[in-house]
Amino acid sequence: MRRVAATKYGHAMPRYLIERRFAGEAEIAADEGVTWLHSYVSEDGRKSFDLYEAPSPEAIRRTAARNRLPLDMITQVRVLQPYAYGTGERSSE
Repeated sequence: MRRVAATKYGHAMPRYLIERRFAGEAEIAADEGVTWLHSYVSEDGRKSFDLYEAPSPEAIRRTAARNRLPLDMITQVRVLQPYAYGTGERSSE
């Protein structure tokens, strides 16, 4: 598993993009080291794309199950900074 750069807490934490479909609004309460960073919601409000930092996909699945949130797909992602594009440099996040 690829690790991202150290966070402000002094340890590496992978990032995951979560895709979920739901019928209405949902509240997100994180635990197990799972941190919600931000979300994008579709125009009709039925689909969200949520960015989390978490120790593993399994931690995200357990957190979603405890909060009774649907979870359609988990994809580990890394940050690509636009200003570094084309310079051969990679983001440190």
